[in-house]
Amino acid sequence: MGNQLAEIAPAPPFLPPFQALHVVVIGLDAAGKTSLLYRLKFQEFVRSAPTRGFNMEKIRVPLGGSRAVAFQVWDVGGQEKLRPLWKSYTRRTDGLVFVVDSAEGERMEEARVELHRIARTSENQGVPVLVLANKQDLPGALSASEVEKLLALHELSSCTLSHTQGCSAVEGLGLQQGLEKLYEMILKRKKMLRHSKKKR
Repeated sequence: MGNQLAEIAPAPPFLPPFQALHVVVIGLDAAGKTSLLYRLKFQEFVRSAPTRGFNMEKIRVPLGGSRAVAFQVWDVGGQEKLRPLWKSYTRRTDGLVFVVDSAEGERMEEARVELHRIARTSENQGVPVLVLANKQDLPGALSASEVEKLLALHELSSCTLSHTQGCSAVEGLGLQQGLEKLYEMILKRKKMLRHSKKKR
């Protein structure tokens, strides 16, 4: 891991060098959170059992050329009894990744309630949100724009940057683009926070 981190391009001045960005992956049970994490980590589809607690992996995402960014990713179980624990993991996080099963339209309202509940806590105000509309490889899957509408992302706080990306853990599609967008949003927020501190 040390060698991987050493390959990362110099960090912007408002990011400490070689520091992995803290990201939490949450979403309803069976949305494919762990499969997405392992696809990013091992570059292949890994069938996984339901997460009963959490998984943590450090992953390195190329940004084009020789540049890359390191993410420390926490994947937290999505069963109803585990959702109250999300708040503990999202405290002081750099970004939230909310995963939905695009082929399960009937659960979108449940997903919307949970997403808004966690994104609106005082600790998470303004934390960038990447929605991964997973399972795009399945027939009848909702598009990213349909998912975005059903989750009512426009109703989140005006200071919360968000992006919805269609993806597939099985085929690996869309993950790179989604994480690149999350990285952009995290940098933008850090820059905004830095400027607001200077004004005080």
